[in-house]
Amino acid sequence: MTGVAGGPGDGPIRVLVVEDDPVAADAHVLYVGRVPGFTAVGKAHSGAEARRLLDRVPVDLLLLDLHLPDGHGLQLARSLRAAGYHADVIAVTSARDLAVVREGVSLGVVQYVLKPFTFATLRDRLVRYAEFRGAAGEASGQDEVDRALATLRAPGPAALPKGLSGPTLERVTGAVREAERGLTASGVAEAVGISRITARRYLEHLVEAGRAERRPLYGQVGRPELVYRWVPAGR
Repeated sequence: MTGVAGGPGDGPIRVLVVEDDPVAADAHVLYVGRVPGFTAVGKAHSGAEARRLLDRVPVDLLLLDLHLPDGHGLQLARSLRAAGYHADVIAVTSARDLAVVREGVSLGVVQYVLKPFTFATLRDRLVRYAEFRGAAGEASGQDEVDRALATLRAPGPAALPKGLSGPTLERVTGAVREAERGLTASGVAEAVGISRITARRYLEHLVEAGRAERRPLYGQVGRPELVYRWVPAGR
């Protein structure tokens, strides 16, 4: 049956992107294609379209948005398992419901990626998945089994630049995304409850990650102030 994952060493890992937002879907296909050892074999904007593609194209891994126009992504994963499809799943979602995470484990979800995410974040998840998938042979003991499973786990907050925290980054990200005309560092500081200097560090991190852009705001006395605007996925 198509859609069943091949074994390690069978060539590039074949990824089907399932995402209802066309711009995000294009971005995710582009991201997958930039990671060595992976190839995007198609994209689907609904669960029904994903099923049709799986009937025609061999797939090893689904990059699956959980909010689809014709049902929840986990419902699709459950129906695929029942139909005999064995492709693994990396779930993409903006939801943070741990009950959903627990349910996904039994349905072949090996990783979760929270929106918004950068190319670097997805690349890390894909590389870790490839390492896990490539493990072969018989484990010598519990430690080796634990190490194999640990390759799937994303790094903790230490992956951020020194001095930045994940929760604060989420609040800064939310403030910038909600401001259609952008925000200055002072505006972010007021919205989030941090100092202007700290806000500037988080904003510059978003710029370096390609998730925000900065432009000077003229018309005021002295040096122009920088305005930071969110960059939608796929731009």
